[in-house]
Amino acid sequence: MTDSPSPRFRFETTLLSPAGSKKEQTRWSFLLLPKEVSEALPRRGRTTVSGTLNGQDFQDTLEPDGQLSHWLKIDEDLQNRAGITPGDSVAVEVRPVANEPEPPLPSDFQAALRASPQANNTWEATTTLARLDWIHWLDSAKQAKTRNKRIQDACNMLAEGKKRVCCFDPSGFYSKALKAPEARKHHKSSPD
Repeated sequence: MTDSPSPRFRFETTLLSPAGSKKEQTRWSFLLLPKEVSEALPRRGRTTVSGTLNGQDFQDTLEPDGQLSHWLKIDEDLQNRAGITPGDSVAVEVRPVANEPEPPLPSDFQAALRASPQANNTWEATTTLARLDWIHWLDSAKQAKTRNKRIQDACNMLAEGKKRVCCFDPSGFYSKALKAPEARKHHKSSPD
């Protein structure tokens, strides 16, 4: 028996730019996924998808918006390839990847794991999805002091043999710790 391919989800939405940014300084934009698309994805936390944006291929990780849905950061390269700017309507197609890719290990966490062989052994025995949640928990810290404490706590938990981060809501819904960027209002110029 063969695995069936992941379903594809198609929708149209508006490309947004983050509030408080000056257009000439902002090199990225974002879009919000419709709730019904997010509900059909395999998880409410970070999820990697492949797809198209106005026909241009991409693979990237969706971020949770704290409302049981997701948002996607669009870099300048993809915007240019798709010929779009914030305020434009865009056609999107996404499909969850068959296997979540290994998340990049932040250098500060990597150094802490190297300093704790017991934590590193447990880290090596975890799943990719567990690692994604550990790193997401670290990345969601708003201040350096909080991040440093979380790295220390992560190493302690891993050294104790805990393979999953304790008490972290990867969707942000219950903790209200995660959210999509606030969108800047776009005004299409009208003819005089």
